[in-house]
Amino acid sequence: MAEEAVLGFLQTKEHISDSHEFAASIGVSHTELENLIKSLKGFQIVDAQEITRESWVLTEEGKTYMVNGSPEALFFSAIPPEGISRSNLKEKLGAEIFDIGSKAAAKNKWITFEKDLVKRKVESVQDEVKNVLARINSGEAVGDQVINDLKRRKLIIKQTWKGYSLKKGPKYVSKRKKPETDLTREHIVSGDWKNLEFKEYNLNAEAPQIQAGYLHSLLEVREQIQNIFLEMGFEEMPTNNFVESSFWNFDALFQPQQHPARDSHDTFFLETPASTQNLPEDYLGRVKLVHESGGYGSKGYGYDWKREEAEKNLLRTHTTAVSTRMLYALAQQDTFTPKRYYSIDRVFRNEAVDRTHLAEFHQIEGLICDRGLTLGDLIGVLEDFFSRLGMSKLRFKPAYNPYTEPSMEIFSYHDGLQKWVEVGNSGMFRPEMLLPMGLPEDVNVIAWGLSLERPTMILYGISNIRDLFGPKVDFNLIKSNPICRLGL
Repeated sequence: MAEEAVLGFLQTKEHISDSHEFAASIGVSHTELENLIKSLKGFQIVDAQEITRESWVLTEEGKTYMVNGSPEALFFSAIPPEGISRSNLKEKLGAEIFDIGSKAAAKNKWITFEKDLVKRKVESVQDEVKNVLARINSGEAVGDQVINDLKRRKLIIKQTWKGYSLKKGPKYVSKRKKPETDLTREHIVSGDWKNLEFKEYNLNAEAPQIQAGYLHSLLEVREQIQNIFLEMGFEEMPTNNFVESSFWNFDALFQPQQHPARDSHDTFFLETPASTQNLPEDYLGRVKLVHESGGYGSKGYGYDWKREEAEKNLLRTHTTAVSTRMLYALAQQDTFTPKRYYSIDRVFRNEAVDRTHLAEFHQIEGLICDRGLTLGDLIGVLEDFFSRLGMSKLRFKPAYNPYTEPSMEIFSYHDGLQKWVEVGNSGMFRPEMLLPMGLPEDVNVIAWGLSLERPTMILYGISNIRDLFGPKVDFNLIKSNPICRLGL
C-alpha cells in the first residue's frame, strides 16, 4: 500500500517534500515509510534526501503545567485576600506545588511572608508560564530568554526531527517488479526467464562469518611443546591426580619435613580428606631411614621423621610428584627398561597473586631414566629441547634443589629484551631419592622443568599473567591471536 502510494504520487507530482506529512496522509507510521524509502533508494527508484529539523517540545512536567497551570500561579490563587498560614497552604496544595510555587511566586514578587502568614502582594497575576508553554506546544516561536528559563526548569527539551524529501530516481517505475533471486528449471522450461528481472549479484559482498571455537593460547603452546616431546621420543605421564600426599610430593623426593616449601604459607593442605593411609610400607620405611640416618653414601638429615607429616594430603606443588610415582613403578619391574617421560599439567602453590604469579599454573617437566647418564647428557638434551622452542643461546648456572645434585638453572638470551632470562630448572635426581625406590645403582635420572605460562607470555607479548589465565581473560584476544609456531 505504502509503495503504491509513493510511486503513484511521484508519477504525477515532482516531489514529496515531507515524509512525515506524507506518512500521516496515507495512514502509515513514519518508521514503515522510512524502511520503504531506504529500499526504493537502494534500487535507485527514488532519490531521497535526508532533512533534519530541531524543535522544542514539552516534557511531561511541562504538559502538566500547560493543562493545570504553573505552580506559582496555583500557589497565588490558593491565597485568600486575608492571607493563610504556611502549614494550611502546604496542606492545601501539596508539598511539591508548595515548594516550587512559593519560590517562583516570591521571585516574581507576587507574595509576601509575614512570620507564618502568607499574603498576596498584588491583586491578580497572569500565568505566563502556562501561556508560553501552550504557544510552544502549538509550534510558535518564543524568545531565547524564555527558552532558557523553561529549559532550566526542565519544562521543555530539544527534539531533533528527521525525515526525507523524495523525487524520482534514475530507475523510477510506477510499479516495480520483484526481482528473482534464482534461475530455476521451471523458468527455463516455460521460457519465463525471458521476461523476468533477476537480482544483480553483489560481488563485493562478504561471505557470512563462520562461527567456530578457538584454542586458548596456553593450549596452543602446550600442543606445540607436547609435539616436541613426542618428536624426541618421550612418553606422557598420567597427571590427572591434582590431590597428592606429602609423601609422594615431598618425602619421596628426599625433601626434609622442615623444609619451608612444606609450610602452609606455601602449600595448600586439604581439610577433607586431610590424610591418606594408602602408602607402600616397604618403600615408606626406606624413605624414613634415609631421611633420619642416611644411606647409599649419604648422612641423611638426622631428624625424627614423622609418618603423620608424610600422610597429609595437599594440592600438588609440582608434577615431580607424578615423576616419583612413575620411577617407583619402573623400579618394581623385574627387568629395568630405560624411559623418557614428560608431563604438562597444573600445579598449585600458596603464592601472592601479582602480574607474574598465580596460585595455580602449569608446569612442563621432562626426565630421562637410563644407565650411565651424566651432566653432559643433561646439557645436550636441554640444548636440543630448547632449540626446538626457538632458544638456541643457553647458559647454565649452578643451583640447589633438595632432590637433584648437581642442579642447574637454565638461562636463554632474549633478543627482544636484550638480556639473559631464566627459563627453567634442571638437575640429576639424587641417589637418596632413586635407590630407596629399588632402581639399579648404575641408573641415573636427568630432569628439567619450566612453566607453561612464561614462554606463552613471551610468545604473545602478554605482560600480566592474569590476562592469560583466569577470569579476566579477553575472549577477543583468544580469537585474534596468531597461530602458534615455536622455533620459527
